[in-house]
Amino acid sequence: MVAKGVFQDSSLSAIIAGFVTVLVGFTSSAVIVFQAAQALNATPAQLASWMWALGLGMGLTCIGLSLRYRAPVVTAWSTPGAAMLITSAAGVPMAEAIGAFLVSGLLITLAGFSGSFERLMNRIPLSLAAGMLAGVLLRFGLDVFVAMQTQFAMTFAMFCAYLAMRRLNPRYGVVVALAVGVAIAALQNLLQFDAVSLQLAVPVFTAPQFSLTALVGVALPLFVVTMASQNVPGVAVLQASGYSAVPISPIIGWTGAATVILAPFGAFALNLAAITAAICMGREAHADPGRRYVAAIAAGFFYLLIGLFGATVAALFAAFPAELVLAIAGLALLGTIGNGLYTALHNETQREPALITFLVTASGVTLLGIGSAFWGLIAGVLALLVVSRREAEAY
Repeated sequence: MVAKGVFQDSSLSAIIAGFVTVLVGFTSSAVIVFQAAQALNATPAQLASWMWALGLGMGLTCIGLSLRYRAPVVTAWSTPGAAMLITSAAGVPMAEAIGAFLVSGLLITLAGFSGSFERLMNRIPLSLAAGMLAGVLLRFGLDVFVAMQTQFAMTFAMFCAYLAMRRLNPRYGVVVALAVGVAIAALQNLLQFDAVSLQLAVPVFTAPQFSLTALVGVALPLFVVTMASQNVPGVAVLQASGYSAVPISPIIGWTGAATVILAPFGAFALNLAAITAAICMGREAHADPGRRYVAAIAAGFFYLLIGLFGATVAALFAAFPAELVLAIAGLALLGTIGNGLYTALHNETQREPALITFLVTASGVTLLGIGSAFWGLIAGVLALLVVSRREAEAY
């Protein structure tokens, strides 16, 4: 019955949105995960196991949670967490790092299932959440035009195809733009498929060990960075995209539980996605918000392929020129950026705090290892408390 419902709700635009989600997520941050593993002196087999565990975890949570709540719940690895590992975990033995991953996963699980994180997030005004969302995604919209500096013919043709389809059949704007980009890239010999070969990933189990140094220097920072820089904006994306009815506590709890189960194989931190999730939640995925969950399910299947064929999929995604990835990501997110700005600025009494949230988030500032999305929300809340007594009392 469930499979029949998903089949009826499926559409080409949703499947393409799922593919673009994984394409953008993988090509934009996989190198950071590779560097994190290398900082822990991971062997090639362990690195492949990391991709297996992360792909499996993201795939199963995307599919399972999206089916459970009939909403586009997209999960991801913690990119800020991986960046933190590059420096903080350098010199830590792999077994102790695995132990730290387990502890961090347990903390995420507790924060989720206890309901404490959801109670905190429910107090954030929608205008601030929308301003943060628009700020997070702004650079992707700008990258459409930045990419034209180096590959004008391809990216401009993609942009024109997108605009034409927005007039003729909006649902397939991103689909046609991607097809045009791939065709032009092929004509210009920009697709590098020579290194693609079929190769299964093999999981490698590492028995965890625990030390005070790894717990203080790796586990706690990994937990804080993942919650603040990934799960906070991830929840805000859900709320700003109209999915505020989706319960946050079990979603966060299950990402933590998946981390705990897969940590011995290299899944250092799983969490809600923010930037890539917005691709599945926008109008390009489907005109009907109730059918966009199929895009997240499609992303889950593509993530499973990454897990099963880690090396193969890495080479496949690397075959696309960087400008094509930048352009298709930006085009897929234009509608979401516009909706975020409208929601952020529509309420006049909260307009200035929402604008401050947007600007701080878009600035990309990082403090104490925590990204700009968190600081944007903090700045917006402070501005709301200062400039608007009525809104402050309501908050």
